[in-house]
Amino acid sequence: MSSFLHAEDLCFSYINEIEDPPVRNEVLKHIDLDIQKGEFVAVLGHNGSGKSTLAKCFNAINLPESGKVTVDGMDTADEENLLPIRQRVGMVFQNPDNQIVATIVEEDVAFALENMGVEPSEIRRRVDEALKTVDMYDYRMHAPHKLSGGQKQRVAIAGIIAMQPDCILLDEPTAMLDPKGREEVMRTIKQLNREQGVTIVLITHYMEEAAQADRIVVIDGGEIVLDNVPKKVFSQVETMKNLGLDVPQVTDLIWELKKEGYPLSTEIITEDECVEALAKLLKETE
Repeated sequence: MSSFLHAEDLCFSYINEIEDPPVRNEVLKHIDLDIQKGEFVAVLGHNGSGKSTLAKCFNAINLPESGKVTVDGMDTADEENLLPIRQRVGMVFQNPDNQIVATIVEEDVAFALENMGVEPSEIRRRVDEALKTVDMYDYRMHAPHKLSGGQKQRVAIAGIIAMQPDCILLDEPTAMLDPKGREEVMRTIKQLNREQGVTIVLITHYMEEAAQADRIVVIDGGEIVLDNVPKKVFSQVETMKNLGLDVPQVTDLIWELKKEGYPLSTEIITEDECVEALAKLLKETE
């Protein structure tokens, strides 16, 4: 089965033209990555690791210095593919204020559709459907600047949903939100993936969010160093810490207990699993 998002020997550098001579900063180094349609993939890495740069390569914002990137078989380096790629792959950024352009919620969601020349009746249908999907329909006539951070981010996601993309790239969409806002956005992301089959690529610093994905890709120094299901990635606690990354709190707790000699699985990543394992351990030691 061909991949929906495909990177082959991908290299990318930023050039600092201010310096004389210009300085080349290599950000992505020979990346090979395949993401299937309908997958929910979390991308982890410390600041400067290259994870956001990689996401922008899949949206054709960044073009490969060398190697190849395709979206649904379309080469991002071919300028004729730019519009169909952007229609298939939407991107949500960290700060929702940077994506909100209108003074009324429903007008903001309709903005991209109007620019695409979609028929007014179809725009109306898509806007209503998108706002209902993110549970913001009741706020359609509100001013975006009066909404909470989580609500703004859901409006930004609705604007992408209305374009009916096959894939949504989310670059730390919950970084500026409080716990309630993060929960709202994550619930929306999972719903889009599970109920509508939208391919999700989530860049995040929150390990509990990454634990909800089907798969985790860890990038360090512009290279993929881990690529597996969450249980397998987070069970490598020492490796993650050496990369400057964390693991879910419950995984860290289990790891500390295991170091003290308690017979516990290192593949515990949720609170429910932790409670079950500790209850079983206590029962066995009675």
